[in-house]
Amino acid sequence: MQKKESNTADRELRISRLLNAPVELVWEVWTNPDHIKNWWGPNGFTNTIHQMDVTNGGEWNLTMHGPDGTDYKNKSIFKEIVPHKKIVYEHISAPHFVTTVDFEAQGDKTLMTWHMLFETKEQFIQVVKTFKADEGLKQNIDKLNQYIQSQELIHKQ
Repeated sequence: MQKKESNTADRELRISRLLNAPVELVWEVWTNPDHIKNWWGPNGFTNTIHQMDVTNGGEWNLTMHGPDGTDYKNKSIFKEIVPHKKIVYEHISAPHFVTTVDFEAQGDKTLMTWHMLFETKEQFIQVVKTFKADEGLKQNIDKLNQYIQSQELIHKQ
């Protein structure tokens, strides 16, 4: 009997980007609250990191401050941490989703694959339409890339 594969394509966001930085630096700016607060979120957002325990079962609590002054409280639990390879966290405040970020060293570059899986197709549609999560994710990765480039310049001095 052939195993039936679950089809999650209608409730997931996935994006890959080759970053011009070594995996150690990408990992550092992803897992250090002093760095992530500077690039996290879509354009125009700033962040206050209240807690960021990047360990299995650790909590990540932050408030994203929107450009219009709205605060968005976010709480996540880290489910799997494999240093320089993988971060999996469950966003337990609404909207609920699981994010997996894979890091693959490619010489002095890093292939980062970001995957968000929502509970239902309806929730996915609502989050993408209401919050423009697809565009926000692209902006978030662009901000990460720009931040990494600024850090690379600092490290080379």
